[in-house]
Amino acid sequence: MFKKILLVFTLLTLLSCNVTKPVIVTKKAVPSSSKKVAARAIKKTNEVKSILKKEQEQVDREDEVIESTSVTYVGTDVIGKYISQYKDIAMSNMRIYGIPASIILAQGILESGAGKGDLCIRANNHFGIKCHEGWTGESVRHDDDSSQECFRKYYEPAESFNDHALFLTGRSRYASLFKLSKVDYKGWANGLRRAGYATDPKYPDKLISYIERYHLGQYDAIVMGEEYVPIENQRTRIAAIDNQNRSLYEVQKGDTLYSISKKYNLLVTELKQINNLSANTLSIGQKLKVK
Repeated sequence: MFKKILLVFTLLTLLSCNVTKPVIVTKKAVPSSSKKVAARAIKKTNEVKSILKKEQEQVDREDEVIESTSVTYVGTDVIGKYISQYKDIAMSNMRIYGIPASIILAQGILESGAGKGDLCIRANNHFGIKCHEGWTGESVRHDDDSSQECFRKYYEPAESFNDHALFLTGRSRYASLFKLSKVDYKGWANGLRRAGYATDPKYPDKLISYIERYHLGQYDAIVMGEEYVPIENQRTRIAAIDNQNRSLYEVQKGDTLYSISKKYNLLVTELKQINNLSANTLSIGQKLKVK
């Protein structure tokens, strides 16, 4: 009996030791080279994300939201194609009717959504012209200032461009516009708004923005037989007049005495004389007196 009790006691003691024995867990060490590989992978992933973000931001910057008779989302390439497609008819109408080609194109871009707007697609209406009293041609209904207003419909874009010219020249409220200079696009843009062409208070700013960003003034210059001065060069000139060293101009890559003289309304001989130049060669960074 005593031996049995001793045997039970011994077994209980052994079981107790097994239960309280700590459990040791080991982990396989990660080589330092693996850590470096993982770190490089994370860095590469972050770089790719950064590049994709920049590319998306670039795409966003190239998008245009055109809002007039309808809201249209287009890329700058679409606007470029629109200008290329209709610049000749705009210049032709400028010669015939006296409306600046820059204004014609800017209005066409805005009113038609660069050719992608609903009204343009359905009715070839590039200028958002409503039916008005006396219109006997075809028409479509379109929401604008009011619901389902009547807009003119044309068989082809050329008819719309021609009707736009007749619309402006045939109404006395636009007569004051034709007293303005053909290169005064800001005057024309503001005059259209005052005459009631559009109700949007930002209409002139939108037209001016398109003219300046897409250099539409070059087509006015072609019709007028003048040299076109890009808007950034015009601003450079103003900045030169406004700053402390306003009489100096720093020669840029591609500049010639002729291009600089045109920029500042000087003769080449005058420019050479006031700068004591004996030759026609220039150096980048060279400073010239332009006044």
